[in-house]
Amino acid sequence: MPSSTLITIALASAGYLSGSLLGAIWVCRLWGLGDPRRAGSGNPGFSNVLRAFGWRPALATLVIDAGKGMPVLWLAGSASLSVWAQGLVGLGVLLGHSCPVWHRGHGGKAVASAFGVLLMLATPVALICAGCWFLLAWRVRTAAVASLATALIAPLLSYWLVPPMSGVICVFSTLVLIRHAFNIRTWRERRRETVAPALADPLDEEDALEDRRDARPGRRRAGGD
Repeated sequence: MPSSTLITIALASAGYLSGSLLGAIWVCRLWGLGDPRRAGSGNPGFSNVLRAFGWRPALATLVIDAGKGMPVLWLAGSASLSVWAQGLVGLGVLLGHSCPVWHRGHGGKAVASAFGVLLMLATPVALICAGCWFLLAWRVRTAAVASLATALIAPLLSYWLVPPMSGVICVFSTLVLIRHAFNIRTWRERRRETVAPALADPLDEEDALEDRRDARPGRRRAGGD
């Protein structure tokens, strides 16, 4: 087996292991917060931590999830692996985040992790996508919609800015879209199980934020007693 193939397999495996470190779970544990999988939309990711626990742990989650795959991707670039080999390493990171073996395959939607991977493999695409995500999230007040739109934009940007990476980025975007669809289906299944679902609608995060504000101790709802 050629050495480049062995290096790719080793780095993709290392990428999976690093990707399976879910920043949301570790940050919430270290900060003494609740399990993010039992709050908000139930997704262990940046936007759900933001809505459930505030911006400080959310920012820490974003940094961890975006940065955890960078070391293996740097090694892949230093080894002069092909575009598709580096893409496989990046895919390993995203699969680790989405389907971590330590958590029985229940991971996040890989948006922050995809940003970190793109930052290493296609920096211009990553930066423009980040700008689009924040703009859309600010305008529509829903992180899921911003993520879905950005995942659709990324392949088009890659075809224009980094054509060799366009096929790889299409695979990344497909994974992000699938993960969002799975998260929405899981929420709907749990909603059918109870009259008053404990998990918030992943496509209705503005209402969830308002609910969290109203639920603070001493906070009275408008029109309340």
